[in-house]
Amino acid sequence: MPGSPVSCAIGVMAKSPRPGHSKTRLCPPLLPDQAAQLSGAFLRDTTENIARARLAAPIAGYAAYAPWGSEDVLIPHLAPGTPCVLADGSLPAPSGVDGFGRCLLHAIRHLFAAGHAAACVLSSDTPTLPTDILITAATALLTGDERRVVLGACDDGGYYLLGMRAPHARLFADIAWSSSSVAATTRTRIAELGLDLVELPVWYDIDDAAALERLVRENEGYAARWTRDAIAALGLHAFSHSPCAA
Repeated sequence: MPGSPVSCAIGVMAKSPRPGHSKTRLCPPLLPDQAAQLSGAFLRDTTENIARARLAAPIAGYAAYAPWGSEDVLIPHLAPGTPCVLADGSLPAPSGVDGFGRCLLHAIRHLFAAGHAAACVLSSDTPTLPTDILITAATALLTGDERRVVLGACDDGGYYLLGMRAPHARLFADIAWSSSSVAATTRTRIAELGLDLVELPVWYDIDDAAALERLVRENEGYAARWTRDAIAALGLHAFSHSPCAA
C-alpha cells in the first residue's frame, strides 16, 4: 500500500499461527493448538483495530511478518486487504541491533520505504488496545517534526508500540528483548538522541498465564470480537491456572 506525505504506517509484528511456535509462553496453561488459535485471533483483531482507526486518522495498516515464505499462511488471519512486508531481520543493521531488534528495524525501514511520513511497529499481543490510542499515536507523529517519537509501554516493562518520523536504528540497539527493561532502555535511547518523546497510555500484552486470565475476566478497551470468539470456543471463560482441555 503506497504511502502519502501525510500518512502514518502501523505495522503489526506478525508470525503465522502454528502449534508449538505461537504463544509458547501460554503453554501451559494452554495446549499448543489452543495457543495457535488464540494467536490467530489476536492478529485478526489487531489488524481490524488498525482498519477502524483509519476511519479517524490517515493510517495505513501492515503486517510485518516472518519468516520469509509464510505470507500466504498468514493472510487468512489478517483483516481483509492488509498488505504484508517482510520483517525477518535479514537486512544489514548497525552494531548492537540484534535479535528481535533487527526485525523491528527491518519493519520500520520497509514502512518508510513505502512512502509514509511516519511509521510505527505494533505488538500483536494487545488485541484489546483501545482504538483511540492508535489514533493518538498517528496524530502525534504527523503533527510533530522529525524529532517526534511515540512510545506505548506495557505494564510488564515492555512496549506495545513504538513510532517515529525517521528510522532511528539506535532505538533498537543494545536492548535486552523480552525483559522488563525494554521500555526503560528505549526511553534512554530516545533521550540520548535528543528526540521528542510522546508517551501513550500504558496497556497490557498477553504473554503469560496471568495476562491471559486478565484478558478473559476484563472487557476493557477494543471489543476484540475474534479474540472473544476464540475464548468462548476454547472454553476459557472459567479460566484458571490449571491446564485447559482441548
